Amino acid sequence: MDKKYICYCGLYCENCAVKAKIAPTSKLLYEEMKKAGFEDVIHFIPGGDGFWPFLKEMADGGVCISCQDGSGNPGCVVRACAKEKGVEICALCESYPCEKFDVFFEGYPVLKHDNTLLREEGMDAWAKLQDERRARGFTYT
Repeated sequence: MDKKYICYCGLYCENCAVKAKIAPTSKLLYEEMKKAGFEDVIHFIPGGDGFWPFLKEMADGGVCISCQDGSGNPGCVVRACAKEKGVEICALCESYPCEKFDVFFEGYPVLKHDNTLLREEGMDAWAKLQDERRARGFTYT
């Protein structure tokens, strides 16, 4: 497990559909379109001048790393609170769970379980779960 992919909220970026599925697919799409000569004609396609640089960036630069490394929503209230409190992962905060997680729990039903596991059994148990999920092809949706 690479700890740089752990978000403040307790999500693991390696299990994000964007990182696990969209990023490799965008790289493949870019490479195939480039081989087919789209780079030379993309400006003739409506929206192509905006699409091509976007696809190239997705293919070359990938997608976000984690909110702790500067990616993600800069206005995230969970992120702002964790940074203000100096907490590495919110599940380890003495105030967790708080009202800031209501929306997260609705959007990511496994998050409450995962953070409870982290609090009660520690980082190794949490990391093992995330690695097992990744090996099975699990992604957050």
